[in-house]
Amino acid sequence: MSAQGQELTAGEYIRHHLGHLQTGKQTAVVDFSIINLDSAFWSLLLGVLGCFVLWRAARSATAGVPGRFQAAVEILVEMVESQAKGIVHSAASRKLVAPLALTVFVWIFLMNAMDLLPVDLFPYIWDHMGLHAVFGAKDYMRVVPTADLSVTMGLALGVLLVCLFYNMKIKGVGGWAHELITAPFGAHPLLWPVNLLMQIIEFFAKTLSHGMRLFGNMYAGELIFFLIALMGGAFTLSATGIFLGIGHIVAGTIWAIFHILIITLQAFVFMMLTLVYVGQAHDAH
Repeated sequence: MSAQGQELTAGEYIRHHLGHLQTGKQTAVVDFSIINLDSAFWSLLLGVLGCFVLWRAARSATAGVPGRFQAAVEILVEMVESQAKGIVHSAASRKLVAPLALTVFVWIFLMNAMDLLPVDLFPYIWDHMGLHAVFGAKDYMRVVPTADLSVTMGLALGVLLVCLFYNMKIKGVGGWAHELITAPFGAHPLLWPVNLLMQIIEFFAKTLSHGMRLFGNMYAGELIFFLIALMGGAFTLSATGIFLGIGHIVAGTIWAIFHILIITLQAFVFMMLTLVYVGQAHDAH
């Protein structure tokens, strides 16, 4: 394995592919001023692509016998709508929440699906176009945004803001403030601080688990693809090398097929949790 002509060990290869193209230097210290440019680029690009696909489906929809593309989109829309009806009981809220859930599912599915591309494809293109010299970085180009914790936590934070909005819209600012200090243990003044603390912990825990669940699954899947790629990189004209090369093809194919289920399931789970949390914002304790 190599990067910019330098031979890498297996550990160095994986660490290299876990690096991001950033606005600052690669560092182990958490720095919120640093932006992962590759994650931001692919997230925005796939978001635009997802919106275009949905817009294209809406524009080309016909009242007659639908084509395959229209039928697939209609099935997806009906699935999301039925889930939204079962969780969010306000018809007025569903006018925004259902399209939001659909957008979340399509966007996350597309970002997850980037994991099916060859792990060295875009770093290779990036390196041989000489762009690493322009940005003053090595050939870092990580293309799975949902394997980046900053992206998944950003999505979870966005869902939290929607939940806070509906808490205030449905219950009123005063009603929600009253709920924060009286639920879940009661309205006694001595319990107000405890209730408020429990509410804050609940919002924090839901947001953290929402983002971490998606990140953990996609990060683990990405690591497995890196390990399979190492098997292909060890190919030589020897018994062991040939065996590893064949193993690379077989294992890569099996894991890619299985990973299609994972990327779809993770997008569905994130969407369902979004609906559940927004639905909870409509319910009074």
